[in-house]
Amino acid sequence: MDHRDFVAGLDVETRTALTTRSDAAGFWQLGFHLLFLGVTGLGIALLPGPWWLLALVPHGIGLVFLFTLEHEATHKTPFASEGWNEAVGRVCGFVLLLPFNWFRYFHLAHHRWTNLPGLDPELEGASPVTLWQWAVHVSGVPYWISQGRLLGQLVQGRGLASYIPFNARARVVVEARWMAAGYAAVALSLWVTPVMVWYWLLPVVLGQPFLRLYLLAEHGDLPFVADMFRNTRTTFTTPLLRRLAWNMPYHIEHHVMPAVPFHQLPKVHGLMRARLQVTAAGYVAFTKGYLARRR
Repeated sequence: MDHRDFVAGLDVETRTALTTRSDAAGFWQLGFHLLFLGVTGLGIALLPGPWWLLALVPHGIGLVFLFTLEHEATHKTPFASEGWNEAVGRVCGFVLLLPFNWFRYFHLAHHRWTNLPGLDPELEGASPVTLWQWAVHVSGVPYWISQGRLLGQLVQGRGLASYIPFNARARVVVEARWMAAGYAAVALSLWVTPVMVWYWLLPVVLGQPFLRLYLLAEHGDLPFVADMFRNTRTTFTTPLLRRLAWNMPYHIEHHVMPAVPFHQLPKVHGLMRARLQVTAAGYVAFTKGYLARRR
């Protein structure tokens, strides 16, 4: 049974229930994520002496995992309200140097052609082969360089790949220009106060390696086939990380049924758990295996 057979085997009532979006669930989860950022932010503000530096990393982890919310927003699933999906997606994109309009089409192409070379845009970046390449990748430095380059190209009306529809290209360029103007304003604010450095810029740099490690588990070292049960990995993890990641560790479940909102993914997992072919017992376990294969 491949993923298409699984979906075809679900009755209409079950599929309808699973794909029902909810503003209440979305705001509850968003509130949790903002509470996490508030607590870590207070740590930066209030911890004495050098101890406040320790709060920078968890704060950064909370910020970079807004990626999973932006990702959900590309599917229009975190909230029932489309306006909230669009607004939240754009805010997250600004925080992470990841233009929301551009990312939506990039990510939809990834779903359409998951793990198929020459078609899936996520495969265009070099996959780490050696331990050194892995270390460079996990550092996050290539991410910031590539996203900075992409934003510069989009501002100039370039870098518009074939997966971006012609009728959406103007919106992608306009959004990039507004983002560039926003970053210029942030840069100017640093002449007045360093608050953006301590609560945003430095934390996202420190947190990015954790997001890189998390993302490697989704499709890393899996076969180049069309079956979502074989080209995608579900990772079992702690409740806290699963919450921060908007249930996206249930990644096979998400790829098999991408219209299912985050709060329904545990139910999808319950329906398909016996059919999962690729799982990891945690991100530490996945990383150990990933590194062992590179030795």
